[in-house]
Amino acid sequence: MFVLELTYTARVERVDALMAEHITWLDEQYAAGVFIASGRKNPRDGGVILAVGEDRAAIEEIAAADPFAAQGVCAYRITEFIATKTAPALAPYRQHLP
Repeated sequence: MFVLELTYTARVERVDALMAEHITWLDEQYAAGVFIASGRKNPRDGGVILAVGEDRAAIEEIAAADPFAAQGVCAYRITEFIATKTAPALAPYRQHLP
């Protein structure tokens, strides 16, 4: 599992100009089963995405395709973790230590 932390590197007006494209990209990743939660940070200086996947390189590639990243209005920090405990609704995503 991965936590993708976005930090805006441009003014919010530039971010907002790309928001519709960003939402389309998010929707595509939800439909593909990669993203399971996302939202703005508070204060609004970026966002957070919770993603599932076995391959960090694939997650990095997906993040690079975000219109925010492609247009240079945000930077990504990607943290991989092993989700050994979850809420019951997220049980399908539980992982086991190697």
